[in-house]
Amino acid sequence: MMITTVTVIQVWLAGHWDDRRRSDVLIVLGASQYNGRPSAVFAARLDHVLDLYRQNVAPRIVTVGGAQIGDAYTEGQAGANYLLSRGVPATDLVVVGEGRDTLGSLQSVAKVMVAHQWRTAVIVTDPWHSLRSRTMARDLDIDAVVSSVTVGPATRGFLTQLRYIVRECAAYRFYELFHRATPVGRAPSAV
Repeated sequence: MMITTVTVIQVWLAGHWDDRRRSDVLIVLGASQYNGRPSAVFAARLDHVLDLYRQNVAPRIVTVGGAQIGDAYTEGQAGANYLLSRGVPATDLVVVGEGRDTLGSLQSVAKVMVAHQWRTAVIVTDPWHSLRSRTMARDLDIDAVVSSVTVGPATRGFLTQLRYIVRECAAYRFYELFHRATPVGRAPSAV
C-alpha cells in the first residue's frame, strides 16, 4: 500500500492538534492492560483524560476497550479502575468493555452515546492515532475532536514516532478505502 506525503502530513498535523472544547463526554481509547494494570501507553492516555476531566472539558469519561482471550479485565474496566483510584467518581465513569480495535471500540461507544443522547466528544489517544480515530468517530455520527497525549511511550524518540506514523498512515488509508478496520497483521507493527 502506497503511503503518500499528504497522508504523512495529515497524520502529523492531526497528532499535534489539541482540541479541548466543552463536550458531552471524554472518550479514552483503550490499550494493553496487564491483569487490570494499564500499560505505559494506556496510563499516559488515562493521565491525559484525567487532566481534561479536572479542567471540566466534559462531565463524564468513557473508558473503552475489550479483553484478549484469557484476560480477567477488559481495557475499559482497567481504565475505569485506574481513574477511580485517582478520585474520579464512579458516577462520572462509563465503561464500554467492548472492541478489539479502534473501529469496534468506537462502534460500541456510538451505541452508548445514542442511548444517552450524547452528541459531542473529545477523544483521547496517542498523537499518531488521532486522525484515524477522529475520522472513524465522525463516520459514526459522533461530533468528535481529539486531544492527543503529549507524553508517554508513543511520543519518545524519532524512531518510535516514525514507526507509529508509518503504521497509522497505512491503517488510515486502509480505513479510507474500505471503511473497516485493518485486518490483524496487515498494518506494520508499532512499538
